[in-house]
Amino acid sequence: MTPVELSRTVLRAVRRAVDDGELDVAVPGRTSLTPPGPGGCGDYATNVALQLARPAGQPPLRVAEILRERLVRTDGISDVVVTGPGFLNISLRATETALVREILLSGHRYGHADRPTGRLVQLHAPHEVRAVVVMDAVARILRSQGALVRTSCAERPEPEWGHILGVHIDAYGTPDAPAPLDVNVRPVPAAPADPTPLGRDAARWALLHPALHDRPRITADHLVQRESNPLFRVRYAHARTRALTRNAADLGFHAEPGDTDLWGAQAAVPETVVQGTHDTTALRHALADHPRVLQAAAAHHAPDRLARHLVTVADAVLPFLAAVLPRGAEKPSAAHRARLALAEAAGAVLAGGLSLLGIDAPEHL
Repeated sequence: MTPVELSRTVLRAVRRAVDDGELDVAVPGRTSLTPPGPGGCGDYATNVALQLARPAGQPPLRVAEILRERLVRTDGISDVVVTGPGFLNISLRATETALVREILLSGHRYGHADRPTGRLVQLHAPHEVRAVVVMDAVARILRSQGALVRTSCAERPEPEWGHILGVHIDAYGTPDAPAPLDVNVRPVPAAPADPTPLGRDAARWALLHPALHDRPRITADHLVQRESNPLFRVRYAHARTRALTRNAADLGFHAEPGDTDLWGAQAAVPETVVQGTHDTTALRHALADHPRVLQAAAAHHAPDRLARHLVTVADAVLPFLAAVLPRGAEKPSAAHRARLALAEAAGAVLAGGLSLLGIDAPEHL
């Protein structure tokens, strides 16, 4: 069950409580899910009971218990615990295995809409390089969510914006007759310098990673291969996942979603020497959050949200990758296959996200 599906499940529980006469409230249009906070437990937490308590005229703990009774009987949910003033902490069944299997099945299209929505979006940008690159990325993200998008620019874009930065624009005006549309893509401030000397990937990242109200840095820092460079970390993490797939093939095993706990593998195969375990909670949450991030980036025309999310995924997966392959006297086990599957899932999310930003995801780095 993805976060989007779980959010809908929580809202359905509210609807059932209203229909049963236990709550007298308007069913909200959406509810937020977050990782459990201090004192919490499970996979996700929601404060929906706190939000509904006042309009329902009931204590938050009572509202939380009403919803808990309905959620705990839902397929895919193993437990619901009420903590603090009324937070619902939800545990899902087979969370990691199902999530990884879904990502590997969808590949780079994980988080994309299943079919066109019929929504038509017109994006129009001024004749400015950052606005045009942002518009191009927004169009890609909107299309991933099923929208039909048409892009235009007030004037003819500079040739290098196309053949260096990879921007595609459907229509444009001229200085004497600019396109008669209202500008709806205008990041401020504009690019302080020409980004094209950085090349396509670094230039697009430099323009897309900052929030639209932040000043982009057009510097060679985006080209350096070190940890301080977020673009390098994202692309390096993807390249590492691809290398692990090749190395695993050389060792004679492949990815298979399952339990990544190596201690479980040691119990099943006593002669296996286990080097330790790695907490994959942060990585799971980051991967599961990808569809929501794409939806938010599309809704707010904010590709920076996707860029920052990719950094979060990369930072979550990089410490994990060292434990994927067998080491020393270890033999490939079900846990190693499961860890490889989780690494490949992270690689698919990174590659798909970079593609939507118009940036290459290298196999080698």
